Amino acid sequence: MMLQFPLAEDPDEATREKGRLLFAGEVTFLKGVVAMSGLPAADRVEVCFAGRSNVGKSSLINALTGRKGLARASNTPGRTQEINYFALGAQGYLVDLPGYGFANAPVAVVAKWQALLKSYLAGRATLRRAFMLIDARHGVKPVDAEIMDLLDRAAVTFQVVMTKADKMSAEGLEKTLAQTRAALARHPAAYPEIVLTSAEKGIGLPTLRAIIAGLD
Repeated sequence: MMLQFPLAEDPDEATREKGRLLFAGEVTFLKGVVAMSGLPAADRVEVCFAGRSNVGKSSLINALTGRKGLARASNTPGRTQEINYFALGAQGYLVDLPGYGFANAPVAVVAKWQALLKSYLAGRATLRRAFMLIDARHGVKPVDAEIMDLLDRAAVTFQVVMTKADKMSAEGLEKTLAQTRAALARHPAAYPEIVLTSAEKGIGLPTLRAIIAGLD
């Protein structure tokens, strides 16, 4: 029986090189957006990264691009309250969505940026894929499932990227993967492959770069 939601395979040499070149080129911070009216023109393909606060989103973006200070990592959960746009040359946008859950911020502020997050996911025609970051140590939490439900309703394909895979034993990782696969089985918008990554060790980065580069 074929495993549901297998790990993404390593890319072939040509695909790997396409991904490397995309991220080796110019990558610049374009703008931080606090309202839908501030979004840049929908004139190119974009992908977004979504995840709970402290899932390692900024670290992964920095590792993908090879630029340590590109995305601002914070020790304070929920500090990044904007949709941050990064331009991959003239080819596309990489979009860093505000972290959700456990936000150390006033309730009204949290509500405002959660509403912005939902508006963006439901209404961006050029969004090719959402990458849902899940901490390999914890698996899918209820707040992650809520965002997955939203992506289902918006018909936005999302792919799970497990972060901090180097922090787990092989046995612990298999347990988290089993829990994650069971959760994904309930979501029609889930892409049928999981990417295992570690920003610290470089695990899975060529694979993720190749996947993004292939979303023309």
